[in-house]
This record gives sequence, structure tokens and C-alpha cells, in this order.
Amino acid sequence: MWRCLIVEDDADNARYIAEGFRALGHVAVISRDGTDALARATSEAWDLVILDRMLPNEVDGLSILATLRALGKKTPVLVLSALSALDERVRGLKAGGDDYLAKPFAFSELAARAEALVRRSRTGPEIRTLEVADLSIDLASRQVKRAGRPIALQPREFRLLAYLMMHPGQVVTRTMLLEAVWDYQFDPQTNVIDVQVSRLRGKLDAGGAPTLIQTVRGAGYRLAPPEPEPEAAPAAAPAPARR
Repeated sequence: MWRCLIVEDDADNARYIAEGFRALGHVAVISRDGTDALARATSEAWDLVILDRMLPNEVDGLSILATLRALGKKTPVLVLSALSALDERVRGLKAGGDDYLAKPFAFSELAARAEALVRRSRTGPEIRTLEVADLSIDLASRQVKRAGRPIALQPREFRLLAYLMMHPGQVVTRTMLLEAVWDYQFDPQTNVIDVQVSRLRGKLDAGGAPTLIQTVRGAGYRLAPPEPEPEAAPAAAPAPARR
């Protein structure tokens, strides 16, 4: 599993790409304008950026790419653009792109190129298993266990849990979850996250296991080991008997 930022102003195209990557078990976040994309690409950790060249808000794709490289960030970037002429592809690669795919495209080719870029960028062994307390999740086989007990999760439940476990001990806001797991623009009135977290808790905490997903009031959620029970104070020594 890896985290991908999809910079694409066409809503249908962005959703098509995001849903494809999520179906493969990855986390996909969409940014639809240049200003937002520049801020997110430079301030957050990504395994891959899918970058359209022509974007609204006066910041185009090549400017984002140039800024990333000027800051020394080596995040793999796949440029995805309708500008398909040879000289345009050369411009994209010379600006720091790791690959260039012209529109229209087949998702199977995009996914294969993305996997290759992420694989080449990882110098150490790929992380397959995440663990928090007695909870473990295998990102490849999509198996979840708590204290050795297998837990069956629906695909969205799995993505939600995986996202939380990729940020252990951190407060994850509802906005972050809506964008990464649901691809919704933030709606403060929606309770879809609370319902899904409640269902996930029910499965993880079955049998009376301590709760791992904590609600941070007014902020979001945090997945962390349960706090240890306070030790009981030692009993006071009996007063000496009077003679």
C-alpha cells in the first residue's frame, strides 16, 4: 500500500484514477487546483504524485514539479497530460518528471507505471505489515488480526483502518479521512465517518478488547495503544497496636 496525490482538475478523471488505485488497496487523495496541490505536495509525505500539467489558480503542473525538485524532494512524479507532442513530453521529463503519460490513457498502463515508479523509489524493504499494540494488518494479503484473532473487514473498512495505522498516535481529522477514503469534499454535517468508525470499532473490540481507535473531541480520531491502567496505591500499613 502507498499514498498517492492525484493532481487533476477534471473531477471525473480524478475520481476514475482514485477509485482505481483504491481498488488496488492504495490511499488516493485528490487535489483539483494548482495552489492547493502545491501546498499539499510540498508539505505532506507521498509515495507518488500523479500530476496534470494544466491546472486552475495560476499554478501549473510544471511549476509544482519544479518547486518539488528545488526543495530537494525526490517523490516520484508521473506527469499525466493531454499535451502529448514529443517536445511537451521532453519538457515534462526535463522539469523533473519521472514518467510521462499522455491522455487519453488506459488505467492498466497508468497503474503499471505507478507501481514501477514506487518500487524503484523504495530503497529499503517494502513495508507489508503494520502493527499497533496487538492489532496487525497485512497490506498485501489484506488480512487483519487482533491478538491472533482474524477480523473480516469490508474494503472501505480496510482502507479506513490502514489509513489510521499509517498514522499511529496522530490525530487524523475527518477532512483527511473523507479525502483519503471517501473522496468527499468536507461536509461538517455528514456522519458517514462516525458510523463507519463505530462499525470498525465493533469488529476490532469484539470480546471486550480495549479500544484502540480513540475519539479526539472536536478534532477527529487517533489510533494508539490503550493507556495502561493506573496502579493501585499500596495499602497503608496498619497502625501499631497500643500497649
